[in-house]
Amino acid sequence: MSHPLNSVRIIELGQIIAGTYGGQVLSDLGAEVIKVETPNGDLGRIPSVAPINGESGLFLTFNRNKKSIVIDLKTDEGLELFYELVKKADVVIDNFRPGVLDRLKINYEILSKINNKLIQCSVTGYGESGEYANLPALDIIIQSITGYMAITGEPNRPPVRTGIPLADLSGGIFSSQAIMAALYKREKTGKGSSINLSMFDGMLSLLTYLGTVWLTKGELPIPPGSSHMYSVPWQAFKVKDGYVVIATRQEVFWERMCDAMNLQDIKTDKRFATNPKRVENREILVPMLEEVFLEKTVKYWIDLFRKSEVPCAPVNNLDGAFGEPPAIERDMIVKYDHPTAGEIKLPGNPMKFSDVSETISKPAPTLGQHTEEVLSSLLGMDAERIKELKSKNIIK
Repeated sequence: MSHPLNSVRIIELGQIIAGTYGGQVLSDLGAEVIKVETPNGDLGRIPSVAPINGESGLFLTFNRNKKSIVIDLKTDEGLELFYELVKKADVVIDNFRPGVLDRLKINYEILSKINNKLIQCSVTGYGESGEYANLPALDIIIQSITGYMAITGEPNRPPVRTGIPLADLSGGIFSSQAIMAALYKREKTGKGSSINLSMFDGMLSLLTYLGTVWLTKGELPIPPGSSHMYSVPWQAFKVKDGYVVIATRQEVFWERMCDAMNLQDIKTDKRFATNPKRVENREILVPMLEEVFLEKTVKYWIDLFRKSEVPCAPVNNLDGAFGEPPAIERDMIVKYDHPTAGEIKLPGNPMKFSDVSETISKPAPTLGQHTEEVLSSLLGMDAERIKELKSKNIIK
């Protein structure tokens, strides 16, 4: 069966991560994503960023399945070409700073007159207006200002950012959701939409219940390390040859853990009889457990706890994570052959449809690789006109 977004065409003006991850997610679902780049290309192409054989690993990841065309939008002819593409498009995505769309003459007011069914989605740092609108919005900046660095890491240690660029990724997470909602709305109403997202908003949303507790009770979280504010034991424990995580939110899991570890004295101790009691007495309980965990290996504890149906996991690095059975069973490692970087293996598509078996994995494009193809097939442009545009440096 065809992928659910097979008939959707997206023009992507986005760069690096916040403006590209959403398009990549939608391309996994079958959308055609045409990446319109400047003559210098997406900043994500800088080869020193996560380098792989002279190419940027970042670009190779966030731009698989896409087509690249180069148009100089700062020229009148380039702008007219872009308008012609907009007539054939369903969606335009960007992550420009506020005001750039107006200066380039490609804001929603202009583009919706060209295509009244168009969905335009802009991802910014703090929104398109307001006090912070023009401040730089790099991932670490947004992680810092939205509280994540204050609640990540170990207590009484310096601030720590998350190990992935979560603020940048939030732009893609929410833009892909918003675009799919707008596509559904258009099916019902026939009308396009203008969507504006901010990474700041996205990160506040992802605070979820921690945000609720602060806003409602005024209770600030502290960096928990691997532990949990409201459940004990729920953390990583050092063992003989690594670390093991235990999560015993329900009492039944606590009881099974104690039985498996032969800790009957601890199990029947009134100080640890309920989860609220264990939270209250975590400073007593955790060192007792730490001493026992050190006696055995990762494999020993994982085998024991899985047999006893106690929630547990090894603390994997990426070699362990991609070596786990579900990574293969669920097709979460895909690959493609890139013309300069060679064979690239990368994370797959997590959204599985019962009637779709094929995983799309086409190489991230070289700069301007599809310019001629798109202009000829989509806009019906002949070779002579393409040659003329190239000679004027309107396209590349």
